[in-house]
Amino acid sequence: MSAPREYRLPPIRAVLALVGVFAVLSHFSAVHHSEAYSNRISSLRSYLGLGSDGMPLSARVRLGHAAAGAGAVADDGGHSLAFESSLVNSTLDQRANATFFILARNSDLWDILKSIRGMEDRFNRRYHYPYVFLNDVPFDDEFKRHTSAIASGPCTYGLVPKEQWEEPAWIDETKAAAARQQMAEDKVIYGDSKVYRRMCRYESGFFYRHELLRPYNPNVQYFCDLDYDPFRYMQDHEKKYGWTVSLYEYESTIPTLWEKTKEFIKTNPGYLAEPNMKEWIAPGDGETYNRCHFWSNFEIADMDFFRSEPYSRYFDHLDRSGGFSYERWGETILADAPVHSIAAALFLQPQEIHWFHDIGYRHEPFQHCPQGATDRCACDPHDFEAHWYSCTPKWKELQPNWAA
Repeated sequence: MSAPREYRLPPIRAVLALVGVFAVLSHFSAVHHSEAYSNRISSLRSYLGLGSDGMPLSARVRLGHAAAGAGAVADDGGHSLAFESSLVNSTLDQRANATFFILARNSDLWDILKSIRGMEDRFNRRYHYPYVFLNDVPFDDEFKRHTSAIASGPCTYGLVPKEQWEEPAWIDETKAAAARQQMAEDKVIYGDSKVYRRMCRYESGFFYRHELLRPYNPNVQYFCDLDYDPFRYMQDHEKKYGWTVSLYEYESTIPTLWEKTKEFIKTNPGYLAEPNMKEWIAPGDGETYNRCHFWSNFEIADMDFFRSEPYSRYFDHLDRSGGFSYERWGETILADAPVHSIAAALFLQPQEIHWFHDIGYRHEPFQHCPQGATDRCACDPHDFEAHWYSCTPKWKELQPNWAA
């Protein structure tokens, strides 16, 4: 018997994450294809003055369709299935110890295939990084067959532990239900969704603990050919967090997040990095959060950062406060962006955070298109970073050597 619909993963929260020895994580999220989601995205575009392509000016996207081989696949129990590995070459010796991590449902299959196809065409066909897929119910054979056929690296499939997915014992469900109802009346995107909150909590504090990721210390579009390995770059240059798009969060979804963060900082001042990027998220005296965050549907991060004492204790503090259930701590379209972003800005030094300005990327309704790269990118160079809703100009102001 399948789980009740309200307890299942929301339409396509496909998160592709790269985790590595030093554990590099890259994660992307695909477009939600429900009618309600489409209507909300249209309203958001209208509010921000963006076209249907998510840009202030029109952009027409064309993606290549280079071939990629199949990969080996293991089922939920770790047993090998009969799919061939492919195309091993000298680049394998130069890879970081990394994997793509994807959180998704069986019904997300066709959109996830588009995302994987884009990543394979633009990058992974040369490196063959493996994939780890997680779901709150077992993946079916069709999902495994198609995803392993299009991926050029090995595929492994697993389950999200029930105790990490469902609400903790200290949550007052009556209070949480009332909060969801109020957000629904206020027309907050995903405001009435219990499962979205579960996803926010899981992505903020548990995914990196999964047993399938321990060996490593969605209609998303990739516009540019990558002529280098960004995961190896992170490792070689001692970067801990990488991003492509930044923007403001909806204030109504996180009314007490910064207050809880300040409580944590006051109690644990020794966890703050020196120097740090607090000025980017809470300029001046630091009393007010300006809502800037990295859009975490694309992030490349050191998993040891998430597993570190500062991050772990910060998440535990937030989790105990109940904000994942009573509010809706999680970015407008993504689940974990404000929490990841605040933690990176506070607990990492500026040189440990990297803007991948040369990677072209799109997730509805925004995109990043590298400037002066028309020879390798298929996107409109009139970039979102120039839009008033972008926090990237502030980042560049604080980090004048951002292109280094």
